Amino acid sequence: MAREGEMVPVDPQSAVAVKKKSSRSWVLLDCTGKATVLDVDKYAIMHRVHIHARDLRIVDPLLSYPSTILGRDRAIVLNLEHIKAIITAEEVLLRDPLDENVIPVVEELQRRLPPVNANCESQTDGKEFPAGQNDIEAGDEDESPFEFRALEVALEAICSFLAVRTTELETAAYPALDELTSKISSRNLDRVRKLKSGMTRLTARVQKVRDELEQLLDDDDDMADLYLSRKLAGASSPVSDSGPANWYPTSPTIGSKISRASRASMITVHGDENDVEELEMLLEAYFMQIDGTLNKLATLREYIDDTEDYINIQLDNHRNQLIQLELFLSSGTVCVSMFSLVAGIFGMNIPYTWNDGYGYMFKWVCIVTGIFCAVVFVLVISYARYKGLVGS
Repeated sequence: MAREGEMVPVDPQSAVAVKKKSSRSWVLLDCTGKATVLDVDKYAIMHRVHIHARDLRIVDPLLSYPSTILGRDRAIVLNLEHIKAIITAEEVLLRDPLDENVIPVVEELQRRLPPVNANCESQTDGKEFPAGQNDIEAGDEDESPFEFRALEVALEAICSFLAVRTTELETAAYPALDELTSKISSRNLDRVRKLKSGMTRLTARVQKVRDELEQLLDDDDDMADLYLSRKLAGASSPVSDSGPANWYPTSPTIGSKISRASRASMITVHGDENDVEELEMLLEAYFMQIDGTLNKLATLREYIDDTEDYINIQLDNHRNQLIQLELFLSSGTVCVSMFSLVAGIFGMNIPYTWNDGYGYMFKWVCIVTGIFCAVVFVLVISYARYKGLVGS
């Protein structure tokens, strides 16, 4: 069992079978893609990445925070659904590494974090090159900063995750809606109700991620805060070398990055500090992807609304048919009541003086009354059709 602050190598292939650990568990991935599990408290994490406690609470799995991407002086605090990470200029700290949704992210980070030349030093296949030649080759590679590669993996993972959830919802929703339109039943209505609730929750999750990306794209200063390597290079350049810039003295990798970035900053004389085109292009790509997912959910919502309107029209039609039937039955009941009243009066055992002179009159009374009641019924129905109360 790992002691406080002890680093234990993790095998992503066997991590699925391992039981989920406590909320103190983190996985650290460096620029070579090596993964190490950390079982440390929040104060060790705060000291390691130099962030405040309020920023660390954003990635606490026990607390509910909306999707957030925050740029700090030396770290990027990332909270996107199940992906809760802290990204520095040379390493990534990921929360809950044994979660089933986080394991693929760890594997993808291990695959994509190493640079193009497969190491973080100025060597290639064990051969050393002159410093100037190596800097030219590094510039030719035009490699993205470490923090952008890690951020891209996180954005790609969350956009793909939400896109898959949306596809699953569409696969289940459209057949259920079609079945409901063909047959309105309690089972189908309950099924569509659950799907609509799931769609509402998923739409809110996608909307939060989209809003966060849109907010970043609208503010160049917020995007500039995510350039950790640039800020680190500015802090270590001769122009701004008045203070200590070795906030990470234990890493030889960051030293080489500082030297390369320092030379680049001297060449440009800090002219590119406000250039956020690289990050803007990265965020726009995933903004378009998450916006497409949101559009799919909006289309599904419109289909559900149209289905609800169609169901309401059908229910209104059935209700109108019941009202017409009730009108027919009420009119018939009134006519039959009139006939029963007359028949009941003349059917009583009461002597009538006029009955002696005209013979047996009861059958004629019943015939005339029946004809009168039928005429009344026809008149009532004709009047209702004239006023549009019943269909023709």
